Order: sequence, then structure tokens, then C-alpha cells
Amino acid sequence: MSISIGLIVANNYYAQPLLGELSTDLNASSGLVGLSVTLNQLGYALGLVLLVPLGDLLARRPLMITMLVLDAVALAFAAAAPDAWTLVVLLTVVGVTGTVINILIPLATTLAREDQRGQVVGTLMTGLLFGILLARTVAGALETLQSWRLVYAVAAVLMAALAVAMRFLLPSLPPNPGSTYPQLLASVGRLIAAEPFLRRRMATGALGFAAFQLLWTALPLMLSDEPYGYEPALIGLFGLLGAAGAACARPAGRLQDRGVAHQASGLLLAVIGLSWALMSGYTVLALVIVGILLLDIGVQGVHVLNQARIYGYPPQVRSRITTAYVTAYFLGGSAGGALAVLLYPQWGWSAVCAAGGVLTVLALILWVTDRTTPPVPAAAPAPGHDRSEPGERPVVHD
Repeated sequence: MSISIGLIVANNYYAQPLLGELSTDLNASSGLVGLSVTLNQLGYALGLVLLVPLGDLLARRPLMITMLVLDAVALAFAAAAPDAWTLVVLLTVVGVTGTVINILIPLATTLAREDQRGQVVGTLMTGLLFGILLARTVAGALETLQSWRLVYAVAAVLMAALAVAMRFLLPSLPPNPGSTYPQLLASVGRLIAAEPFLRRRMATGALGFAAFQLLWTALPLMLSDEPYGYEPALIGLFGLLGAAGAACARPAGRLQDRGVAHQASGLLLAVIGLSWALMSGYTVLALVIVGILLLDIGVQGVHVLNQARIYGYPPQVRSRITTAYVTAYFLGGSAGGALAVLLYPQWGWSAVCAAGGVLTVLALILWVTDRTTPPVPAAAPAPGHDRSEPGERPVVHD
């Protein structure tokens, strides 16, 4: 499952190092081919809202297989795209269908024992983070070997192979009937309104990812300016520091299984705050590197712990819980990237670090006012149902 998640999420990042080649080969402007990245991410957001909740209504295995088949078809046609607009549309579809990973993760937590849930989430997030980290490197290598079309052809074959593997290796769990699709979507909002525990995890995750995107959007701008003046190829190597966050995902998940998720979250948030303090001394490269490492570890650790904790909800609502949390996380990241573009050109790196510090303080305030050992929240399994897992009390009634 972890390998599958890594391969699927990589499809959303192959285009980034290929934009120059795409522009030349398809005879299109850099702005047009750049839409392939932007609309791919918007497609992913659309899939989060419209498709991921279906995991609480339909049988998950056939739903995921269908999404993977569509993903493979879109990638195959992308490999043969005759023009830039066709490629943009197809990669938007890839973004929508790529949200299958957010159905797979709740499925894994349902199959895992309760005392292993944190470790399972950490393992899956390790695959996701390495998929994001290595996608650009793999895309560059395949493009050098032949062309950008080989990248998407190989990706299409891999998605088709995953669809076959899921058919034979994943268990078939029954659907949760008794609801309509509109009721299902509406119940996501009701879950958010009724569950303060979920809202706090959403807010903390959004603030953490905002800090992450704030850094990685502003960092290339800072490194290209004085006193560094680095070339893009050298700036790109800083992305390898993200391996620190990927490597800590599984150990972070184990902290949830040991019952110290709250304490660990506070420590990781403090680490994020320390990272911004170090990076404020940006004229010393060593401080910047250590700050990047600490921020990646802190943000990814908090993210893993948040996910492990929200999957304490009953299995019948976990896809909708995922939609709520990941959408908030995604929106937080978008806001952080926009903040970087606003702050750095006007006020420089010091303003970026100050903003990162403010985001961290807000997250720490949420942590301080949170319960040290929050009860496992419970929620209604599906719209129209009034049954719950043994020992669990439905809070949200549809």
C-alpha cells in the first residue's frame, strides 16, 4: 500500500521538472504548460471533495480499481498528447483520479489493529513523501533517456499494474448502503460542525502545511538572491533535504501507538518554531540547512500524528474525515504559498521567517488549549444509519 501511494502521488509531480521540455516540444508558452501543474492540483482538490467521500458509501476495492484504471488511461493519452491544451486537460484528470490515495489510507487503518494504527499511517506517509521527493528525479532521468512522453507512458503502465494488484491483493469490504450521494457530501459539513476534535486537527494541519509551503515557495527566491545567487539546478538539490521528513514519518506514527501523540505534537511544533528562528540568520548557510531539516521533520511528524488520531473515528466515516482533514491541509498549503509570494518581494526573508513564527505560535496555542489525552471521538457511520461500532457512541446524527 505504501509503494502504491508513492507511485500514485508521483504522477502529480512529474511535470514540474519537465516544463521547459514540454514548452519546446509542444510549441507552447511556459504559461500554458505551467497550467498543467496548477490545474493538476486543482483537480486533486476537486477529487478530495467529490470522490473521496464515496469510500464511506461504496465498496472501496472496486472504487479504487476504477479510479486507477481512469488514471492509467489519462496518463496513456497524456504520453501521446498532440498539443499543450490536451496535456493540461489530461493531467487535470490525473489530479482528480489521484485522490484514490485518500481512499486507500483509511482502508489501511481499518484493516490495522488499533495499537498499530499510528505505525501504519506513518508507513503509508513514508511512501507518499518519498513518491513526491523522487518523482522529479525519476522524471528527469526518463526524459534524458528518451523524452517526456516516456515518463507518462511508464506511469500509465504502473497504474494499470496497480489496478490488477489491488484486484487480487486487497480484501473486499462491504459497502455502507442507506444514503444518497448528496446526503453523503452534506454529511461532511455536519461532521466538521459537530466534532471539535476534528476541527482542531484540521486547523493544526493547515497551519503546519502553510508553514511548509511558505518555506518552499520563498526559499528558491531567497537562494537566487544575494548573498547566494544560486542557479536553479543547485537550488533544486535543497529539495533532497525533504528526505528527513519522509524518514521520520514511521517513527512519528509509533508515538500515537504509545499514547504520547499530544506531547509529541507539542514537541514537534516547538521544533518548527526553532527552525524559523535558525533560518532568520539566513546569511549563514548551515543555519538555513538545519532549519529546513527541522521544519520538514516537525511538519511531517505533526501531519502523521494528526492523521493517526483522526482515524480513531469509526471506519464508516473515515473517508469523509479524510476529505475534511486533507482539504483543510491543502487549503493551508495554498495560503502559505500565496503568503510567501506576497511577503518576500516586498519585505524579504525576515518577513517570511516572522510569518512562519506567527503560524507556529497559532498552532502552539491550539495545542496548549487542547486536551492532553483527548477521548477517541465517535461519529455516525453513514448518513441514514444509526448504528455504531461496539462501545462507540454516535455523535453526529444524519
